[in-house]
Amino acid sequence: MPRLFTGIEVPESMADDLSRLQGGLSSARWIDPEDFHISLRFIGDVDVRTANDVADMLYAVKKRPLEVTLSGLGSFGGDKPRSLFIEVKQSQPLMELQAEQERIMRRVGLPPETRKFKPHVTLARLGRDASARDVADWIALRGLFLSRTFFVPRFVLFSAKEVVGGGPYLVEEAYTLAA
Repeated sequence: MPRLFTGIEVPESMADDLSRLQGGLSSARWIDPEDFHISLRFIGDVDVRTANDVADMLYAVKKRPLEVTLSGLGSFGGDKPRSLFIEVKQSQPLMELQAEQERIMRRVGLPPETRKFKPHVTLARLGRDASARDVADWIALRGLFLSRTFFVPRFVLFSAKEVVGGGPYLVEEAYTLAA
């Protein structure tokens, strides 16, 4: 069964810049820069028929190309941090693209996503020994992160191996955003 999700690729030049933020936190498992992405909709482990239905239905998405702005650093998990990420500024076109994909997944018969969509690029997954203080210090030392904007001409359907921490990710299908 393939493990699938949709997302936006981070351009190589931008991924190189982001990778320079990595390091300096012993509890982190750093994401390979070629696997940086913005998840739009996690699909999960599905049978081949459902995977094919998803891949076909995503061609129905009719949205315009958009711009994405990376805006700062953050972490998920609060007092028990579990990941470090680059924040993505929410924009109407990005939110509409994600919402359209959620509607398609529901039509395919998948359950609704229960987590609120918070667009981001994961930099690292954190081990259980990660402390909130260490993570806060790591973010503070990189607090002068300059926002960056990039053009998004397409979104993709990714597959992932069944491993903890994600990656490597494979582009199964690409969907052009039409002007």
